Amino acid sequence: MYRYDEFDAALVRQRVEEFRDQVERRVSGALTEDEFKPLRLMNGVYLQLHAYMLRVAVPYGVMNGAQMRRLAHIARTYDKGYGHFTTRTNIQFNWPALSDLPAILEELAEVEMHAIQTSGNCIRNVTTDVFAGATDDEVEDPRPWCEILRQWSTIHPEFSFLPRKFKIAVIAAEKDRAAIRTHDVGLRIVRGADGGTAFQVFVGGGQGRLPHIAQEIASAVPGSEILAYLTAILRAYNLLGRRDNIHKARIKILVASLGIDAFREEVERQFATLRQEDLRIPDDEMDRIRAYFDPPAFADLPRTSGAFDRAVLADPDFARFSRNNIRRHRQPGYASVVISLKPVDGVPGDITAAQMEAVADLAARFSFDEVRAAYEQNLVLPHVRLDNSPALWRALQAAGLATANADLVTDIIACPGLDYCSLANARSIPVAQDLSRRLADMAWQEKVGPVRINMSGCINACGHHHVGHIGVLGVDRKGEEYYQITVGGSPDEQASLGEIVGRSLPADEVAPAIQRALDRYLVIRTGSERFIDTVRRVGADPFRQAIYETLDATA
Repeated sequence: MYRYDEFDAALVRQRVEEFRDQVERRVSGALTEDEFKPLRLMNGVYLQLHAYMLRVAVPYGVMNGAQMRRLAHIARTYDKGYGHFTTRTNIQFNWPALSDLPAILEELAEVEMHAIQTSGNCIRNVTTDVFAGATDDEVEDPRPWCEILRQWSTIHPEFSFLPRKFKIAVIAAEKDRAAIRTHDVGLRIVRGADGGTAFQVFVGGGQGRLPHIAQEIASAVPGSEILAYLTAILRAYNLLGRRDNIHKARIKILVASLGIDAFREEVERQFATLRQEDLRIPDDEMDRIRAYFDPPAFADLPRTSGAFDRAVLADPDFARFSRNNIRRHRQPGYASVVISLKPVDGVPGDITAAQMEAVADLAARFSFDEVRAAYEQNLVLPHVRLDNSPALWRALQAAGLATANADLVTDIIACPGLDYCSLANARSIPVAQDLSRRLADMAWQEKVGPVRINMSGCINACGHHHVGHIGVLGVDRKGEEYYQITVGGSPDEQASLGEIVGRSLPADEVAPAIQRALDRYLVIRTGSERFIDTVRRVGADPFRQAIYETLDATA
């Protein structure tokens, strides 16, 4: 993983001292909350329903053991003993005191972490495929490019106060494991006409009040030109994006209103005015950054593992874990292991300080001291010997982290909702917990197969409900919490927005309704057809009927 150079370290420490002064002025009353707001947002600090919240950046999701241990220390010392991982691979602390925030940022800087640009109208944390560098279907490792984008975008003088927040994701495989078409800009690494690195560029994606799937604006931008091309996109957005209406300020609205062809013309016009040589990445700098992401010292192992095979045969629980949470690796004899943060009755994405320390220890023992945060609000140990996977599983069991439900119906993505967020209309956490209890039977979950359930507490869609195979949106009906259900969304390479199936439901009816929809799927699917493929084949009507049939009969 990338290590800070002198410039990175100086920049982060300078920002800590700047923010220390700003916090002191806020605490003394020299700054009002309105004056303090843009300053705190650029340092990852939100004012939530009950307290300030700090969002810490985890660039492209990669951490080492020392960083995970420091996050555990912060959770235990300055918060209530836990943290919350988000879909942007960041971690949030929900209860820090304002006066402690400079000390927290100083402690983060000691392990090369920060909270810069995790909020505010700027370029946010760049995300990527959680299996980058470990999967065998990628063109090349996308993480060096993510690091280049991080350096380019951090405190960018032209793009620090955009019309609205701006999110970028990068992948390098046809399979999209980073939801790039839900982003303001999504990049997919491809091979250019000369055989070199190029980028398929998507623009105008986003969720929230007016969701859009990003459209292709360019099929193969050469790697040497990608910073210039992104600059052109952002310059067009900065100049033309609306600033008079927060609900219409995202680039998705600009692209939709102009049309993709007209927006492409504007980007090309801006692109032609740029001094390309100023935005080209020097070859030696590209080589320097790539070297940080060289593969670890893998052992020369056979593709299969006798220890793994014996454990699968001997223990049904490990066999289930291997089916659901262990992923194929490009290196023979290795695997990537998903650590689910979705136990039955748990809060999706939450992890205790003790569990963070356990993960740090396991990363050191089993995965070259590397752990990653995933879009799905889980963690991944990317490089584990198959021989060691039974021992890893036993250690995860001891830490309460061995839930074998990755990609199944209880692997629920959810925002914190009204329990924390001042913008929310309804709670997400209790409904997600109710779902996890109701759908907990692992044999039934495996029978259902991969289903993505996404839940948001308001229309801002932090839980990405629009692209859940089943989406749940909290709404306010005359002061009461209700939930709208959608089916047919998808965040992957076949990205789509879900269809609203009918009237919103009270909280206690959501889990039974979703179970009825899944039971109907089991009846109407063809062979081993996935849930999302069944929805695409038959449409929403059978699921609408299943969701409301009992309710309508008793109305």
